Amino acid sequence: MSFGEKLLQLRKGKAYSQETLAEKLNTTRQAVSKWENGQGFPETEKLLMIGNLFEVSIDYLLKEGGVHDSGEERGYYVSQEMAEGYLSHQHKSSSRLATGVGLLIMAFLPYVMLPKEPVVFAFLIVFFAAGGVVALASAIIKDEEQYHVLGKEALMLDQGFMKQLTERFQRLKSRYTALIFVGVGMLAVGGMAFVLEENEITEGVLIPYFPMCIVFIALGAYILIRTITLWYSYSLLVNNEQYIKYISQKNQGFWRKIRKKLTD
Repeated sequence: MSFGEKLLQLRKGKAYSQETLAEKLNTTRQAVSKWENGQGFPETEKLLMIGNLFEVSIDYLLKEGGVHDSGEERGYYVSQEMAEGYLSHQHKSSSRLATGVGLLIMAFLPYVMLPKEPVVFAFLIVFFAAGGVVALASAIIKDEEQYHVLGKEALMLDQGFMKQLTERFQRLKSRYTALIFVGVGMLAVGGMAFVLEENEITEGVLIPYFPMCIVFIALGAYILIRTITLWYSYSLLVNNEQYIKYISQKNQGFWRKIRKKLTD
């Protein structure tokens, strides 16, 4: 069976029209028609997209004859456009998420600053909290489902782009590491004042500084959420093999615990 015959068979198996398949592959109906009629052949990127779409291996598509083996090990092809789109999405999503958490923490600020003005601080608390909820809801609503597969499948990226991405991640690591230390430090400094006062160690000395401490905690949380999310995003693409192995081991451990509980 030729490539064109296999493509036709796969397309009909999914009940796709040539127009539908062309749209999913970001090409034209005429190109799909030529491929199926043996008058042309897709470029490498399109070939990998076809394999991902129909869940077949590249060997199956390229070899004459051949039987589709759904259990054959393969990877999910990620184009440079998709990888850059994912990173851009993570930048925006992490910003919304971090802003939401930061505003919710800042909602405590009016209470410690204006304890004798209940009407005013109640209004401001609602204002900050509402802003935080809106930011968090925006992060959830604008989540891109097309990128969910990146955390579930072994990935294949163009070697040239992978090299560029790895070099970029290596340059960013030192900055991200510094930001994580800054974020942890701000959380520690801000939280320590409340711990000391709660245990009556400083006997009220730090109470006037509570507003500043809340700001420190909010900023620390913002920095950590953004930085850790972006670190994870780059690591998912660059160190995908280790990530998939970790997830696989984690899942196996989880189900092992479930089976043990059921058998005990």
